[in-house]
Amino acid sequence: MAGFIRGKQAGIQKDLSAGILPGLFSPDEQSRYGINSQISCIAFEPIQSLLAVGTNESKFGPGKIYVFGQSRVHKFFTPARPSSIKQLQFVANRLISLDTKSELTIWDLDTGARVAGYGNPGGVAHMTTDVGLDWAFLGQPNGDIVAYDLDRERLSAFRIPNFWRQYDPSSRAVALIGMQLHPRDIGQMLIAYTHGAVIYSFKQAAPVKFFEYKLSPGAPGGNSEGVGSTRKPRLTQAVWHPTGTFILTAHDDGSLVFWDPKEGRIVTARSLYNNNIHEPTADSGQPSLVEPFIKIAWCCKENPDDTALLIAGGQRLDEPEKSMTFLELGPTPVYATSSWEILANHFQGKRQIPLMTPPGAEVINFTLLPRFSPHFAGAQDPIAILTMLNSGELITMSFPSGYPISSTNQLHPSLSLVHPFVTRIAVSTMDRGRWLGMVESRQEGEKLVKGGAVAPRPRRRYEGRNIISVAHADSTIRIWDVGHADEIENPSQLQLDIARALDRYQDVDITAMHIAELTGEFSAGTNAGELVVYRWGGNKYFGRDEPKPMDPNPGGITDISSRAEPSLKEGLQPFILYEMMQGAITAVSVSDVGFVAVGSELGFFSIIDLRGPSIIFQASMADFQKQEKRSSLFKGHSGAAQAKEWPVVIQFGVMTLEGDSYSSIACFVGTNLGRVITFKLLPSGQGYSAKLAGVVGFDDKVVAICPIVADTGRPAVATGPVVASLRDGQQINGVLVVVTQSEVRIFKPASSKGASKSFDDVLCDAASVTEFELHGFALVALFGDRNARAYSLPGLKEIGRAPMNMLDPTRTTAGIVARTGDVFGWTGPSEFSILPVWGTGRRLENSADTLINPNLALPPRPTISNLQWISGVQHVSPLDLDVLIGGPDRPPSKRMIEAAAEEQRLARSGAGAGAGAGSGSSQEGWGDYLTRQLNERTEKLNIMGDSMNNLESSSQGWADDVSKYVNKQKRSMLLGGITKGFF
Repeated sequence: MAGFIRGKQAGIQKDLSAGILPGLFSPDEQSRYGINSQISCIAFEPIQSLLAVGTNESKFGPGKIYVFGQSRVHKFFTPARPSSIKQLQFVANRLISLDTKSELTIWDLDTGARVAGYGNPGGVAHMTTDVGLDWAFLGQPNGDIVAYDLDRERLSAFRIPNFWRQYDPSSRAVALIGMQLHPRDIGQMLIAYTHGAVIYSFKQAAPVKFFEYKLSPGAPGGNSEGVGSTRKPRLTQAVWHPTGTFILTAHDDGSLVFWDPKEGRIVTARSLYNNNIHEPTADSGQPSLVEPFIKIAWCCKENPDDTALLIAGGQRLDEPEKSMTFLELGPTPVYATSSWEILANHFQGKRQIPLMTPPGAEVINFTLLPRFSPHFAGAQDPIAILTMLNSGELITMSFPSGYPISSTNQLHPSLSLVHPFVTRIAVSTMDRGRWLGMVESRQEGEKLVKGGAVAPRPRRRYEGRNIISVAHADSTIRIWDVGHADEIENPSQLQLDIARALDRYQDVDITAMHIAELTGEFSAGTNAGELVVYRWGGNKYFGRDEPKPMDPNPGGITDISSRAEPSLKEGLQPFILYEMMQGAITAVSVSDVGFVAVGSELGFFSIIDLRGPSIIFQASMADFQKQEKRSSLFKGHSGAAQAKEWPVVIQFGVMTLEGDSYSSIACFVGTNLGRVITFKLLPSGQGYSAKLAGVVGFDDKVVAICPIVADTGRPAVATGPVVASLRDGQQINGVLVVVTQSEVRIFKPASSKGASKSFDDVLCDAASVTEFELHGFALVALFGDRNARAYSLPGLKEIGRAPMNMLDPTRTTAGIVARTGDVFGWTGPSEFSILPVWGTGRRLENSADTLINPNLALPPRPTISNLQWISGVQHVSPLDLDVLIGGPDRPPSKRMIEAAAEEQRLARSGAGAGAGAGSGSSQEGWGDYLTRQLNERTEKLNIMGDSMNNLESSSQGWADDVSKYVNKQKRSMLLGGITKGFF
């Protein structure tokens, strides 16, 4: 009965929710975009072109691993127990992770499943792997190193003790810093301890060289402290030269020490500022504090002898601007023919370039993205640098110039949410056909991540697309399709540079956004009261950076088309700038019929007609307080007249307003104090004019305004065809569904009372009238208790409720309900979840995308040169290393065991079938097969030896015959001459 009465009060005669049963309200967790916590580590695999990201454990959830490929390709991996991810490395199309609880885990990139794991009870300080080897070397905090067999999935008996304690028994607190295999000779490993570095030989099973950095009295070192005494700066990192010709050790005083690994002596030492700092000098300089070295990569071009150093850290603390350092060394001198002075001068560098980072941010790690090769420690011919900042954000820079690279259409949208952080999002349900046509044409560089393939998904052709607008801290906006768990036909992103459109690059904070659903026109407002409108089209300034000088125009409209990005040929181009200058923009709406409405924090409201463009209406919220019609006689605002009021929700619609005999375009404005103001837009001369139609008052902030058609429940939106039909006298019987924090009301605008329902002791944060295809329409609302509820229309009876505990309780006010029935809610600082409420209660599922292309082969590992082999360096192959580490008793691999079991099964199944000679060969086991292959190879070698012997005998016989023939001819010539003389 209550529903029937509400329907009569609202003016809706039909139950719009008749086909929606309570059991149908069961939200699915369709997908998540973003990163759940602060990024802790990154790894890149250039062969498959995949990017892996690990995160720290936080209150928002345990550490997770994300692997991204091209476009929307991705998978996520969740460790068995909560922990932070410490290291990630790709090995033979598998991902190896090490967490802060010292557990090594092997992940299958195809299925996303955990293959195996090992928890080291002694802890793990550092993990080292090689893309072509089956071993993971785990360095323990006490300096010991153990080897885990990644192929056999077991710990081997191989162990390396702390050699520095043996070298210097008096040393205290010797800890392991890191390890690195020789880039060419896998028979050697460089081990870095806090007190020095060691080269370990697997062939000799012993250390072969020790490197200890000592500063004599008078030597300034990296920071010129304690110059009068002997010092031993602690080591922080050690790396190989790409060819293994030299070794670099970095120390906590800012010293970079270059060593000759053959002789174990210093070639030279330098800092980022001075050279030869290891030699005593009369002028040692003033003591200074330097930052510790964060990470050093010894990079090389395609020619591994042409090298450079990329350094994070090592700068003086009083540096005004923080940066990374690129030190170009150039082609390495030939070691055998170069003097000691030439080698030392080489490390002074050809040039030193600072790679600037954002102000106030510090680099905590970086990863190089090489073009092709995974070898040389992932530093051969890199195309870009992916840098992690202490704020948790990422920045991408070109290599080696350090120019910023936009993540738009380069990285997965999830990574874009921390590149840099997101400040605001908005969602619109756009027409599918319009969105498919919005593919911008922009000059772009080479793609950074190109691996993987998107899994086939169903195609939903006739639905609107949920398009999200994401505002970032650097004043850029990215617009993209989040999908409906279906095939995303246009996965590209659009990018807008608001700072460039304003010609102002400081303190640009985007506070409001909206995109028109049919025309694609876009508008964004800032905290300074500026409104920028974009329109799709070509760029007549393409390839030219020629913005026209413009004077400030407070309160007016300015053409800013000359501020288009030079690299954007076709896309959303800046159209006009409206300098409202009445406080921060709090709400904006772009209609599909050429109007833009905007409200500001100081309580001002304007309507712009884009056909001029011109401002057709301006007013203050204070002008409408006397015309308010209270929605209840028993409720009121105490001191509402003195309170500050501003627009928070704006919507356009077409309907017949109360008391009118015709339909018109209407603009509905909801305020923070609960007023809903209706404006009527009517033709006037060559344009339009706006006038107030009425005001309705509520008790608290307006959350949503949804104009709907009373007969069908569909949105009563202002579109071109609908507005054109108004000339023929067509009328739209529409109503408003207005949701505030404490109630929902359905009424005929502009001032009818209608029907209402109050919420029970909980505040509503987001709401919308949604369509459940083939079932009907209902109001879906998200509340501060992290529950979603659905209400029937027009009866406002609760259909169902569902908890959404995955959402961050502190950010439910930033949630969004789309008219497709999808709830967008933040689950962490940089991750949001999409939950379609008309589902079956499914939890979040991993992607079915394919990550590994089996046709891509790993290039062979670089090996020692011919000159090194001639000089006596013994070549160690991966098989040799397997024997040296695994020993002769290394068990067969899983593949071999599975193959043997399958052969035995086939043998048993074919035993009673009377197999002939052909079947006898098919029953051969893997051991017999290997024996047969070895025998056949030996036989072939013997045959080849016999053939060579026969060839030798034949050649010798032919040579003897030739010799006899020549001697005979000589003898005949001699005898012929003598005979001729006598006769």
